Amino acid sequence: MPVPFDPDRSWSPKPVHAVNGTVNNRFVRSKLQPTPAGWQMPITRMWARDCALSAGMTVQVDIIAEGAQRAELAPDLAAALAANAKAAAFFDTLAQFYTKAYLKWIDSTKRQPHLRAERIADVVRLLERGIKQRPKA
Repeated sequence: MPVPFDPDRSWSPKPVHAVNGTVNNRFVRSKLQPTPAGWQMPITRMWARDCALSAGMTVQVDIIAEGAQRAELAPDLAAALAANAKAAAFFDTLAQFYTKAYLKWIDSTKRQPHLRAERIADVVRLLERGIKQRPKA
C-alpha cells in the first residue's frame, strides 16, 4: 500500500518506520518501508482478505509512528544520541518495547538526578554495541 507522505520528514529519518493505526477502521500494525516508488506499507494477503480489501480499492488509513521518536526525547538524551550516530541509528531500529524500557530506566532517576547523565551514557554505550536491552543487575 503506497504511503502518500515521507515519514522521514514527518517524524525522523529511519531505515524502516514502525506504525500502528487503522485501515478502514480495522487495527493494523506494520512497518513502512522505502522502495524506488516511495514509501510503502505492506499488507499481508490474509489481512487484506479478512478485511475485504482488494487491489486498486480506495481505503481510509490513519497511522501514527510507534514508540518514541528522537524529536520527542528529552534534550539531554537527544543530544547524547545526536553525538553518537551508531547508537542513534540502532535506537531508531528498536521496537517500542525496548525504547520504552530504556527511557523508563533513565527517567527513574528523578529522586537521584545525579544518576541521569550516567545512565544516558550507559544507554548510549549499549546502543552503540547493538544491545537491545540493558543487562539486569
